[in-house]
Amino acid sequence: MTAMTALNLTPLACQGLSFQLAGNLVLRDIDLSVVPGETLGIVGPNGSGKSSLLKLLAGLRTPHSGSVHLLGEPIARLPRRRIAQALALVEQQADTLDAIRVFDAVALGRTPWLSALATFSREDRAIVEQALADLDATHLRTRLWGSLSGGERQRVHIARALAQQPQVLLLDEPTNHLDIQHQLSLLHRVQALPVTTLVALHDLNQALTCDRVAVLDQGRLVALGRPLDVLTPERLLSTFGVHGHYLTDPFDGARFLRFRAP
Repeated sequence: MTAMTALNLTPLACQGLSFQLAGNLVLRDIDLSVVPGETLGIVGPNGSGKSSLLKLLAGLRTPHSGSVHLLGEPIARLPRRRIAQALALVEQQADTLDAIRVFDAVALGRTPWLSALATFSREDRAIVEQALADLDATHLRTRLWGSLSGGERQRVHIARALAQQPQVLLLDEPTNHLDIQHQLSLLHRVQALPVTTLVALHDLNQALTCDRVAVLDQGRLVALGRPLDVLTPERLLSTFGVHGHYLTDPFDGARFLRFRAP
């Protein structure tokens, strides 16, 4: 496959994707195709299937029916090493060993690219250092994992994912443990990266900054499109059970949502 052909491929797609957990149908007939280079926000109430969808798209779970394609190839047929070279997933509750330094934890992201003939090099070190810098975590590089706060751990996990240099980055509620400064910084940095990103979010105002938004409701994909076209007052009421209306920030003209209980 040539580099030009790879660039033209749909980075990640699924068709008819359904998934059962403990006998319950968690996801139903999901059809989704991601545009190269976009940031796609995935939103929905608790239990709507956001985390399960990301794990299926990453090939970590097997669907009850349907298929997932990564860079044009069925993910079920790809070796884990190839998947890890193309795709990185950061889960909500990711963890690692207490006795490891931050630099070494991020360096684990280079594992899919290493072999007996290609050991850790200066280039790998530079990639790890850049990933730390991208997440404003360079000052943590010598710290032990066990000494980090929840927000610091989250930034390090994302830095490790960036060190994989994936073409597709999946983030499951990445701002959960971050203070407001690092929430804003993280989303800005992620959207500036030269990767295709799918990010599950609780904050619908954060979802407004995405290129497109996918809305899940009871395991179904009920809306997909530009944020302002998808997160309508009608959709907010029917899916999230709240009244919402848009306000305009006089500082920069940006629109944001305000919510009221029904």
